[in-house]
Amino acid sequence: MQAGLLDGEEAAAITVNPHGRSPCVLVCEHASHRLPKKLGTLGLAEDDLKRHIGWDIGAEKVSRLLSRLLDAPLVLQRYSRLAYDCNRPPESHDAMPEISETTAIPGNKGLSPEAKMARVAALYRPFHAAIAAVLDSRACASISTMVITLHSFTRIYKGKTRDVELGILHDRDTRLSSKLIKSFPNVDARLNEPYGPKDGVLHTLNLHAAPRGLPHAMIEIRNDLIAQERGQDEWAQKIAVVLGQAAM
Repeated sequence: MQAGLLDGEEAAAITVNPHGRSPCVLVCEHASHRLPKKLGTLGLAEDDLKRHIGWDIGAEKVSRLLSRLLDAPLVLQRYSRLAYDCNRPPESHDAMPEISETTAIPGNKGLSPEAKMARVAALYRPFHAAIAAVLDSRACASISTMVITLHSFTRIYKGKTRDVELGILHDRDTRLSSKLIKSFPNVDARLNEPYGPKDGVLHTLNLHAAPRGLPHAMIEIRNDLIAQERGQDEWAQKIAVVLGQAAM
């Protein structure tokens, strides 16, 4: 199924507060469960698209609140990870999954190379170009920068309950994650849980932040904690304080 965007459809990425002066640049790869019109519903029910398989519940709201609290640029992906998971490179099987968790995705089954490339061109490339543009602009202005990607995860995954509330993820560069993990008292916060580098979830950071030598980390919040407005406000406030301190 081809995925070029039609005239009038929202762009693959939007940048909020592009000239924010915070040292933090925020990225939210799974902000929406919207699908390009050409893809229909990928053969799924609307309720399935709104589950965790379709997006990171609560992540966009927390990201937007953080952008305002910190005066930070924020790049948001505007289409479901089921159309293309922008935290995966084109060669990854999980970029356009035929099965997500335990749910078959009929519209992703047996995609041709041309259909895959159409999604890469329409969704993946513009999103990562938007991130690069923000980082290039700040580099040219000599603005100190660290990159934070924001996600949420489901408490029950393939039948297994996960008690961790907050994950701070990193690959080789531990400068920022080692600071952040110590800064959440009374929170079950863990390094590289519930995912880690072996799961291929650090693509965005390894593509943009690591080559530039920028401190970076991925923040994962359990989605039952931020499914509602109150939790979104509470977690945005907590994370804003911690990121503000880490940037000093």
